Amino acid sequence: MKNFFIRRIFSYFLNGLLLALPIYVTVYVLYTVFTALDGILPIEHTFPGLGIIILLVLLIGLGYLGAKVINEQIKNRFMKFLDRIPFIKTIYKSITDMLGAFVGNKKRFNKPVLVQLSKETDVEVVGFITDEDLQEVGNPEGKIGVYLPMSYSFSGHLVIVPKANVKLLDTNSLDLMKYVVSGGVVEIEVEKKDEQK
Repeated sequence: MKNFFIRRIFSYFLNGLLLALPIYVTVYVLYTVFTALDGILPIEHTFPGLGIIILLVLLIGLGYLGAKVINEQIKNRFMKFLDRIPFIKTIYKSITDMLGAFVGNKKRFNKPVLVQLSKETDVEVVGFITDEDLQEVGNPEGKIGVYLPMSYSFSGHLVIVPKANVKLLDTNSLDLMKYVVSGGVVEIEVEKKDEQK
């Protein structure tokens, strides 16, 4: 009877932990991000969130200027200037390429696929086609570049595989990325389409 009571208490404790820990971590992360964003601009203010509002307005204004005022000639001159500073150029280009791959006009993670890495096994991995011409690696015939994200990480591997080993997936890229990064724990929401006859 005593052991049963202890096991029951321990079970309740684990259930409480499973409920409380995700809430705590989520609130902590949101608070940390909010505080960090609110303090980016060196502006004295007493209203919480004012820094974020000002930052959003500035970013929207900068985005508008970038789209309407700053032309390709100015951008090219800026990039030529950065080319003279090797270390800064590498950092800047890496960040812009990575951000552009997700939210830019030239999104690269928009072709989710299943990849069979070997003909000897039926095991497949989830990836995203990122390069279909492979000029950087000598244009190997019949192959493409596929990025394989890792679970519980924001790193991954680029693999060069035959096109025949790749199957396109009809699913949302962002949802699939969350599914992979979570190790398959996060469920992909399938949009139900009404069949029209």
